[in-house]
Amino acid sequence: MAETSSYRRSLGLFELVSLGVGGTIGSGIFVVPGIAARLTGVWSLCAWLIVAVSASCVLYSLASVSARFTDSGSFYSLFESVFGRKAAVPLIVLYLISSIFGISTIAAGIGQYIGYFGLAQVLVIEIGVIAGFCGINIIGIALAGKTETILTLIKIVPLVLIALLLLPFVRPENLVPAAPLTAAGLFATVIIVYWPFTGFEISAIPVEETTDPRMIRKSLLCVMAIVVSVYLLLNIALMGSVGVTVLAASPAPVASAAALILADAGPVVACIGIVAMLSAINAYIVGTSRILQNLSARFGIPRLRDLGGRGTPVSALVAGCGIAAGLLLFSNHFDQLASISVITTLIPYLFFCIASWILIRETRMRVVSAVGAFSTFAILVLYFLV
Repeated sequence: MAETSSYRRSLGLFELVSLGVGGTIGSGIFVVPGIAARLTGVWSLCAWLIVAVSASCVLYSLASVSARFTDSGSFYSLFESVFGRKAAVPLIVLYLISSIFGISTIAAGIGQYIGYFGLAQVLVIEIGVIAGFCGINIIGIALAGKTETILTLIKIVPLVLIALLLLPFVRPENLVPAAPLTAAGLFATVIIVYWPFTGFEISAIPVEETTDPRMIRKSLLCVMAIVVSVYLLLNIALMGSVGVTVLAASPAPVASAAALILADAGPVVACIGIVAMLSAINAYIVGTSRILQNLSARFGIPRLRDLGGRGTPVSALVAGCGIAAGLLLFSNHFDQLASISVITTLIPYLFFCIASWILIRETRMRVVSAVGAFSTFAILVLYFLV
């Protein structure tokens, strides 16, 4: 295959926002509301708000410093410039690990939803999905970006509609806590809720493939505005319409609440969930391959550093997707894979905030960076204690 020395600049603002929203709104929102309600009842809404603030501070910190490092979106330049190579290498490797585990996690989530329809050979289907999106990305970033835009629209519109249609069913008494909030319960809920918020930073990765790198900051801010709005609206609608008891007992809380609108909502919500995860896996594959290729280029790793004739990191795509598919052979459990992905993601998130604190001396920005750093560090510590 012919080689080329540069990526193709094909992504506009809409595609960047789609990558960020697609990478963030995936399997978590279809599962976590029930788990969170089971842990702290109505108080779980506080956990969603706390994590929304924390993730927004991390994202705003990244958005504020991203404009200074537009030569590459692998985050390595940022980490090396601020913390030095000895810190940059483990940080970017951690992020790469989190991305690969993220692909596996989403594939396992797809398998759970496919199981809803009683299909056999779930593992084969999961690996086939990874391979399929790997092929789409090999063809080119333009196709991957268009695919992401279509899938993101298909999943966001129904989620917003479900939330809006549930609002007339919201009863105030369902939003009144029945038991006092405990610190341990809140901490445990915050940790669980952070998974649906990870992935927003994917918008900042394909810098070399954007028509204008200055759009990165705007795309990140748009992503978090969309994600936070959808999550908070949907969780209030879910809790207020069906109540804590139903929500906590349901393995598919969105489907349980949607039954108020449509009697047999299960298959419809399952299809929306599958589309949401297809969108997320495509976004993660884009991000993972670019991180791996950029890291390989910096350290002279043969083949993995090369770009194919279409301006895509073919070897990095195959390697990243191959490892992610291989992980499913060892563990096909969503919760196990998600835990590893979240922890290895939160450490780079922490350093995004520290970098922002060091580079930007404006008081308001330092407050945002401090809140993001403190909350992320606290969640990391609590993960190992709770």
